[in-house]
Amino acid sequence: MKDQEKTHFGFETVNAGEKAAKVADVFHSVAAKYDIMNDLMSGGVHRLWKMFTVESSALRPGQKVLDIAGGTGDLSAKFSRIVGPKGQVVLADINESMLKVGRDKLINKGLVGNLSYVQADAQYLPFPDNYFDCISIAFGLRNVTDKELAMRSMLRILKPGGRLLVLEFSKPENKALEKIYDTYSFRLLPMMGKLVANDAESYQYLAESIRMHPDQETLKQMLLDSGFNSCSYHNMTGGIVALHKAIKA
Repeated sequence: MKDQEKTHFGFETVNAGEKAAKVADVFHSVAAKYDIMNDLMSGGVHRLWKMFTVESSALRPGQKVLDIAGGTGDLSAKFSRIVGPKGQVVLADINESMLKVGRDKLINKGLVGNLSYVQADAQYLPFPDNYFDCISIAFGLRNVTDKELAMRSMLRILKPGGRLLVLEFSKPENKALEKIYDTYSFRLLPMMGKLVANDAESYQYLAESIRMHPDQETLKQMLLDSGFNSCSYHNMTGGIVALHKAIKA
């Protein structure tokens, strides 16, 4: 049975059917402090990573974009301004708490006309075939139980010529940076989580989940194997983060 297949929850091995609930618990816990922690954890650099992702989308007014694992809406807000009143932006997240925080944040910014919100699992996206011009998933793919299934689901709903943007933590390009990054991730990150969000365990999981995520070349091959026509990636901050861009034929 599918539920009895094994997968990773951080460094822990769990039944595949259990992972989604465990990940949900993490994001229910961190939702309220998510934006603050993002700024603290990255020193604000996450804003530059997201800006580059938006610039790589090549979106035009009137187009449709899906922001999977859209969380508190950073990418959706930028997409909304680009596609304009005749375009459509769907912010999707599997986690109800994150979706509510994102919706409230964007409404407070006055972004209401072309935005909608859907609670959805990236593995089973509830949209028509060949519908979106662009799909983004930022810092969410590593939390998906079956990444290949999710990639095929994204491929199905993209229009021919549409692009998928995967922004995710990845593997540093040199050993010295990797050592510094490991020390930061496993010593300082849980401590910051405890002090700011009163939740060290969730941020310990986030550090572990980054280490279990496929490296740049492996993820590129997974995207190609899932049916995308071409794929390239761009390393940022020494490979700590990478943006993969894949095109549907």
